[in-house]
Amino acid sequence: MRIEAIAWDIDGTLVDSEPLHQEALNAISRDLGIDMSDLHDDRFRGIHMGDVWRMLESRMPAGVTEESWGKAIVDYYIARAHTLRPLPGVLDLVRRFADAGIRQACVSNSSRPVVDANLAGLGILPFIAFSISLDDVAKGKPDPEPYATACRRLGVLPAHVLGVEDSHTGFASAKAAGLLTAFHGAGGKAPAGADIVFADMRDLGAFVLAPVAPAVPSGAERVQA
Repeated sequence: MRIEAIAWDIDGTLVDSEPLHQEALNAISRDLGIDMSDLHDDRFRGIHMGDVWRMLESRMPAGVTEESWGKAIVDYYIARAHTLRPLPGVLDLVRRFADAGIRQACVSNSSRPVVDANLAGLGILPFIAFSISLDDVAKGKPDPEPYATACRRLGVLPAHVLGVEDSHTGFASAKAAGLLTAFHGAGGKAPAGADIVFADMRDLGAFVLAPVAPAVPSGAERVQA
């Protein structure tokens, strides 16, 4: 197994932004008088805003459009994006991959303004070849298009690109596009078929940078399909 490139998810993988995404959704919904008390926050994890709109459209007050609702959420998020911090070990690992000659891209289900705000705040732009946002594709995750597009732009076969994800939606997208897959999270929530499940970025680094076919580090686990 030779890993030539990394395709990073952003939200929840590189940065703990899911709480801010949820806060923005809750705040705007509250301002509009939308009751979401019967919907658990996990329902919205990893899915793009178009799908969220379709889930909530029947609850919207008259006159609210998808465009105005989405813009309000994005504006709320971007105004507070400067408070976000990278997850532990992310900056060091991104630099190590770059030093090893591994190309890196970011693949997100967020809009272009949110992706740009996240990457600027993380400080990893010098190491990232490009990013794919929801605005850059016809279909977002879980469709394979975002990761397939990233592989084409990287010029690397999907079998040699590792997609790093923290949601089942994103994992399904990377898997369907034919990528190797790494799932960031506790083993109990990991989908079947991941090449590695890890909780510590150091374990991901050991997996990717192993001099031969990667062995799963002691703090991580390989999940069989």
